[in-house]
Amino acid sequence: MSRRDKVERKKIKVAAFQLPSQADYSDNLDRLLSLIEEHRDKGVIVAPEVYLTAYDYAHLESAAEFSAKALERLKEVVDEQIVVLTMILKEGDGFVNRAVVIHKHTVVYQQKKAILFKLGEEDRYLEAGNTQDIMPFEIDGVKYALLICFELRFKELWKQIEDVDIVLIPARWGLPRKPHLEILSRALAVMNQCYVIVANSSDADMASSSAIISPDGEVVQDDESSVIEGLVDFHTIKKIRRYIVMK
Repeated sequence: MSRRDKVERKKIKVAAFQLPSQADYSDNLDRLLSLIEEHRDKGVIVAPEVYLTAYDYAHLESAAEFSAKALERLKEVVDEQIVVLTMILKEGDGFVNRAVVIHKHTVVYQQKKAILFKLGEEDRYLEAGNTQDIMPFEIDGVKYALLICFELRFKELWKQIEDVDIVLIPARWGLPRKPHLEILSRALAVMNQCYVIVANSSDADMASSSAIISPDGEVVQDDESSVIEGLVDFHTIKKIRRYIVMK
């Protein structure tokens, strides 16, 4: 699909899943598969960071093994939709938090978490990716970028992903810093004149605050819901960039 085709399409339905991670990995996968099936009308779905296993540092080997098998199952069921999530996976002798973008039964894009959250001891257990790999990518004429949770805080990364249509943010953002997630995600949408889709964990100690944010700062958010639904309107992106010229 060309970018002209994308503009002519005008709108796509999107969803951010706002879910707690259960101790049983299989329960999480079953819930995810059920919601994907329920929301077949959504063009883009984003799940919370490491939703399937959470940061189960005591059982990283098991978490990585389960995630690898879950990825194969997800590729079987995800067809025309774009489904985005991050997983604990094994790489060499270590472990990484890898975002995968699944479309038409294939991982069409992947990106390792590059800036690890030291307060959560991620750097003790996981290997970091390279920030230079955080770049725009395109699917069916739409330009996307992906930031994983803590990476949202770094303004230099906002610069790297300028001109995209949609920024995808799978997150496991803590409750004490809830206002930070909300302020930063809204600022990114307005500053980069794009849509931002935040899917955050709803565990008791997490912030929820999942949202779909438009380039003009309009927010769809409901901390009590497991699914945040909204529209990406490409005309809105075009209009904002035409009337508020940033370059």
